[in-house]
Order: sequence, then C-alpha cells, then structure tokens
Amino acid sequence: MLGCTSAPAKTSEQPAPKETQKEKISIVLDWTPNTNHTGLYVAKDKGYFDEAGVDVEIVPPPEGSTTQLIGSGKGQFGISFQDTLAQNFASDNPMPITSVLAILQHNTSGVVSLKEQNIATPKALTGKRYSTWDDPIELAMLKYIVNQDGGDFEKVTKVPYAENIIAQLQDKSANGSDSGWIYYAWDGIAFKVKGLETNFINFADYGKELDYYTPVLIANNDYLKDNNQQAQKVIDAIVKGYEFAAKNPDESAQILLNNAPELDKELVVESQKWISAKYIDDAEKFGVFDKDRWNNFYAWLWENKLIQKEIPKDFGFTNEYIK
Repeated sequence: MLGCTSAPAKTSEQPAPKETQKEKISIVLDWTPNTNHTGLYVAKDKGYFDEAGVDVEIVPPPEGSTTQLIGSGKGQFGISFQDTLAQNFASDNPMPITSVLAILQHNTSGVVSLKEQNIATPKALTGKRYSTWDDPIELAMLKYIVNQDGGDFEKVTKVPYAENIIAQLQDKSANGSDSGWIYYAWDGIAFKVKGLETNFINFADYGKELDYYTPVLIANNDYLKDNNQQAQKVIDAIVKGYEFAAKNPDESAQILLNNAPELDKELVVESQKWISAKYIDDAEKFGVFDKDRWNNFYAWLWENKLIQKEIPKDFGFTNEYIK
C-alpha cells in the first residue's frame, strides 16, 4: 500500500494590524511627587489614560514655573495654585492657561507651630518668629488673620523659610523659627508621623475670602481649543483616578510609592488617609469649582492692592470638562 502525504496548503500570512500610535501628553508637577498627585498616578497605573488613547508622561517640575511652561505650550497640563496664578491673570498679557480641575475642594494650608509655642490662634503670633517665602500675597494673608484676631502683625518677626520646616521649628538657635506656612496634607502629617505635637491655624477658618483653590490642574488654552475631545478624555481619566483614590486610600498610597519609591512610606500612607477625604469633600463631584469662592479670593487680592489689575469675575477657571 502506498502511503500518501498531502502537501500543506499554502497560507498567506496577514500582517498584524498596526497599533494605533498614542499621542504623547505631559502633565507637569508643581513639586516632588506627593499625595496631591496621587490621582494622576492611579490614572496611569490603572490604564485610564490608555483607555483615553493617550500616552501620558508625568513630568517633574521645571527649574522655573510650571505655569510658565504650560502657558508657553511646552506641556498640555500642569499643577498650579489659584494664588500663584493671580499675577498672571492680572497682567496685561496673561499666559493662555485655564484651571480645569480643583484637586482639593478647600484650602488646607495654614500656619503650623510646635505645641510648646502656644500659638493656637493668629493673634498669638504677635512677638513670635514666622518663616516666610517673602511673597506679598502670603504676608498679606498672614497680616489679615493676625490683625483681625486682635494681634499685631508688625510685631511678628519674619525669618527666611528653611528647606526643612520641621527642623527649623525644632532649631533653638537664631536660625530657628516658631511657625511657618505649610500644606497640612503633607507637612502637617509629617509632623504627626514624627510624633511632634503641633498647633495648626487654617487660613480658611479665618475668612471665607481665604478659602481658595490649592492646588488646581491647569491646561494650555490653545491645546484645549484645538484638541477639545482629547482634552475631555484626558480630564475624564484624571477624574476617574482621583475618584478611585478618594475611595481607596491604601491601594492608592501604594501606587504613589511604586512610582516614587524615594518617598517615606509611613508619611505617604498617613497623608493619603487624610487627603482622600478632601478630594471631593462637600462638593457634588470631584474637580468642580465654586465660582463665588474663586471670585471672592481674587476680589480680596484686588481690594488689598496685591494685584495690578482687577481680575474679571469667573476668569481663569472652567467647569466645562466636569461631567
């Protein structure tokens, strides 16, 4: 019997479909990675940006200003603050940027001091040392709360802000200080992690004008105009990232640590537990701006001659991308 073998049928190999090239998008940070940024890293790690069809790079802060970088079109999105944006919005030729998301709903910054200094209220800063960046808006806010509380701002001794505020407040020498401005979610929690008892004066508790938005996500206006649908998808992905972080602080803290392993684990975990409740807080949804609070702060700056031009109402922010 003859054994027959049949030759295999010819097949034509089909080339694999080319993967759609994702457009590169940059989000420029304002500082080293911290829990203000967690939602960005969650969106990247969970694939939310991939679903949006973009390749997002989260970029360290530049030598200069993140605001300037985004305004010049060298990045699409960045992290900034309503107070530091004021000078731009009040200039004759403001850079083309818009705040598109409020990362925290309320101003959680304020003045910290060690408990032993007995600075429980603004007036108690009278006769004490205060670490300053020597920024006009910063000092005007401090003067406002100290004098309103019955203290004397002129009797507050201003000393240069040190890189390590915890060490500076513990320093008993002439280089030390008694108090300084911090963002509670990071430095305030850092004091706690080190077992240091503190008093904290929250600016927002001493005037509704001071309950401004810090930090915020800004975007380049030309990018928003020319890439509106893509911008919407990117912002949707970021919102999804922060909504996840709001509900899952432990997992989100680990995602931040995976992306920034140089950070102190205990600080990140404790900070994330605290800040997760602040992303949405009393708002209906993440990212939304209350126009009255936005306008009140800029009106206060104008009334106190801290900006060269009055900023029009509702200028510099939008809720358009919050669905």
